[in-house]
Amino acid sequence: MIEEPPLLKIRRSFPRPDAAALRALHHVPTGFVVDCMDGRGALDYRIKPLDQSSCRFSGTAITCHAGPADNLAVFAAIESAQPGDVIIAAADGFTGACVTGDLLLGMARNRGVAGFVTDGLVRDVEGILYVGLPTFCLGVTPNSCVRNGPGTVGLPITMGGVTIDAGDVVVGDRDGVVVIPRDQLAQVCDKLQDVKEAEANLARQVRLGRDNLDDIRELLDSDRTQYID
Repeated sequence: MIEEPPLLKIRRSFPRPDAAALRALHHVPTGFVVDCMDGRGALDYRIKPLDQSSCRFSGTAITCHAGPADNLAVFAAIESAQPGDVIIAAADGFTGACVTGDLLLGMARNRGVAGFVTDGLVRDVEGILYVGLPTFCLGVTPNSCVRNGPGTVGLPITMGGVTIDAGDVVVGDRDGVVVIPRDQLAQVCDKLQDVKEAEANLARQVRLGRDNLDDIRELLDSDRTQYID
């Protein structure tokens, strides 16, 4: 006879990122972060902010796998969260019911959570906007979920084509959500200043009238380009 599995499986202790490195990512655009990771790291483009005017965050990932039409694991994740953490709730992309509403997110805010990300749906938009917690999701539905489990907290999950573990760093803004694996955080921070300077330099040149890149022009003028007219 197969024993009943636990309703929740929770890892409470996991390595956390360096606090100074987290501060260095404050207000850094997601595009800059991606440029520090060879152009990758963003979740699926459909996971977008519910409120474009209040969606910037960065923090430590608290992962949970809630599964479709259930949010027991999300409640457990709130209990595990520390101030500044971001709850990443995997719902297997289910769109038949919500993962959370305004009351659960209000409790997360009261806990000090900095953001909420799911590959599922949410509801109670007006209430969530009032709560003010940056929330990223696939969309909105009035359909409610249950709290039955099973679920996990603090274990690796896959969301939006990216594997995320508790202790990874997540950054969000209007463009979407980017995941920095914890073991790549120092490397990203080392590259960040160079990326900022390169972006600022090119932006300045564009404002002054630059209309293309030198290496593109060199390619167009070389034998690597064939003109047929």
